[in-house]
Amino acid sequence: MKKIIIILTLCIGALPLLQAQSTFEEANALYAEANYTDAIAAYEYLLQQESEAELYYNLGNAYFRQNELAKAIINYERALRIRPYWKDARYNLRFAQSRIIDNIEDNNSFFLSQWVTSLRNLMNESAWALLSIVLFLLTLAGIFIFAFSHAVGWRKTGFHVAWVALLFSLCSMGFAASLHHRDTERAEAVIMQGIVNAKASPDKSGTDLFTLHEGTKVTIRSTVSEWAEITVGDNRGWIRLSTLERI
Repeated sequence: MKKIIIILTLCIGALPLLQAQSTFEEANALYAEANYTDAIAAYEYLLQQESEAELYYNLGNAYFRQNELAKAIINYERALRIRPYWKDARYNLRFAQSRIIDNIEDNNSFFLSQWVTSLRNLMNESAWALLSIVLFLLTLAGIFIFAFSHAVGWRKTGFHVAWVALLFSLCSMGFAASLHHRDTERAEAVIMQGIVNAKASPDKSGTDLFTLHEGTKVTIRSTVSEWAEITVGDNRGWIRLSTLERI
C-alpha cells in the first residue's frame, strides 16, 4: 500500500513537468508553422512557471519573426543572462541590434574595461562563484604543499600554485559579485517605444537632448517618480520609465 501511495505521489508530482514539456513542444510546433502569435503566448505562459534560457531564446526568435525588435532583443538579453556562452543567442542578438536605428558606441570606454566586461560575461554568476571556490581550494592545496613538503622543488611549486590560484579566485569572486549586482539592480533596460526624446530634466517640458528608438539598450542611473535618468554611449538624459523595460 505504501509503495502504491509513493508511486501515485511521484506521478502526480511529475504531471506539471509533463504538461510543461507538452506545452513547450506545442509552442515549438506553432513556431514551425509560422503561427508566431500563438507561439509567443505559449512561451510566455511557460516563462510564468519558470525562467529558462531556451524559452527566452525561442520567444525572442518569435518576436523577431514578427519584426518586434525591442521584444526580440530583450528576450535574447535575458537568455544570455542565464546562459552567457550561448553562441546562437549572442549571434541573434547582434543581428537584431544591427537592424535598429540607434547604434550608439561609447567612445569614452577604455578598451581594457570593455575586455574585462566581455570576459565577465563569458559565464553566469553561479559558474564564476563555483570557479572561485575551486580555485580557493587549489590555493589551500598549494599552501599545504608549501608548508609541509621538504623538497625545495615542491615547495616552490606549492607557493606559485597558491598565489596564482588565489589571484584568479579573487578575480572570479569579483566577476560573480559584479554579475550579482547587475542582476539585482537591473539597471540595464531596452527602449520599448517607437521614438523617445531624452530630456535635460525629469519633466515633460524639459529640453530635448537626443532621440532614441525602439530596441536601444540603455543603462538606468537613477529614477525620480515616473522618470529615469539613463545613459547610452556618451549621452545622458531623462526618459519616462514607461518607455523602457528592464532586462
